Amino acid sequence: MRTTPGSPRPWLRAHPLVADSILAVVLTTASLSLVVLAGGGSAEWQTGATRPYDPLGLVLAAACTLPVALRRRWPFVLLLATIVPQWTLDAMGYDDGLSGLGPLVLLYSVAAHRGLALSLAAIVADLLAYGVDAGIGRGPMPWTDHVVVVVVALLCWVCGRAVRLRRAYLAELMQRADRLERAREADTRAARAEERSRIARELHDVVAHHVSVMTVQAAAARKMLDADPEVARDALTAIEEMGRTAMAEMRNIVGVLRTDGPAELGPQPGMQDLPTLVEQMREAGLRTQLWVEGERRGLPPGIDLAAYRLVQEALTNSLRHAGPAARAWVTVRHEQNELSVHVEDDGRGGADGPARVAGKGHGLVGIRERVALYGGVLRIGPRTGGGFEVRARFPLKDRP
Repeated sequence: MRTTPGSPRPWLRAHPLVADSILAVVLTTASLSLVVLAGGGSAEWQTGATRPYDPLGLVLAAACTLPVALRRRWPFVLLLATIVPQWTLDAMGYDDGLSGLGPLVLLYSVAAHRGLALSLAAIVADLLAYGVDAGIGRGPMPWTDHVVVVVVALLCWVCGRAVRLRRAYLAELMQRADRLERAREADTRAARAEERSRIARELHDVVAHHVSVMTVQAAAARKMLDADPEVARDALTAIEEMGRTAMAEMRNIVGVLRTDGPAELGPQPGMQDLPTLVEQMREAGLRTQLWVEGERRGLPPGIDLAAYRLVQEALTNSLRHAGPAARAWVTVRHEQNELSVHVEDDGRGGADGPARVAGKGHGLVGIRERVALYGGVLRIGPRTGGGFEVRARFPLKDRP
């Protein structure tokens, strides 16, 4: 139910003791007023005369309804406590007014705020107390009156249990919503971390490869600038083209970081671009050969990119560490359920191998992450007979 602005209901819900005290005062005032107005005479439903009211009767009547003020703190104890004044009123022949409403409110409170065992004990105690009270009362009552009293008590208990179950259900829904929200936030953080890692790997591969090639070509151009300006000019042209290519790839990768709309990404490189990569390495001074074995088939995009970046990183390391007279070989083998990639060189593998395996750069770490991501097997280390090699096998599942 909606509450109007300025309504006291939210404040009363925040201060339950005040609301219960108001309820207790209202019940007590109504009960005492009814007793006083009756003047000790007989009511229509009573079978015998009632005792004229006196201070003792008023105190006993008030003792049946005032405990309602603390119904949320000790409902079961107060329910048992109101049985004694209720018995005393009936045993001494006083008009009990509305004193019977106090135990009903406390019975409802036990069912609404306590567990099932205590609430069952409360309904049993209330019915037993009513049975004893009927035996010590002023006279016999029609059986229909007893049925009405029992039904009313059971309704109060059932309503209290329904409220408790509904409150527990709503609390469970809120906890479930909180858990789902926390799980969603955790998934979002994990996805963001994975995306940052992926972008870092892509940026490293692009920057490391192109900058390494540009550095080698710039060194060659510097050496040939006076001896052969034409060769130096060709090297500078290659550096310019390589720089433009690097900027284009970096713009494509960084495009995923835009927050003002979908990124306009170009196609990612793949194994079909290996001839171009090998040609770039040859222009940079690394004599590279490429062999492709087996029937070429369409590769999953992730494996296609991972295998290309592996070859790119391995050739870049050969260009940087193998030496000016080194040669490199790239062998790609397409099998039915596996893609095998082998990159090797005959450079200074024996001297620089440990450094290249356990270097401080992120290139080889990125290679390991890419291969592990797709369940592949990777070997990096010195090559038999000198040099360095990188071997990787990517499993291909559900190939047509």
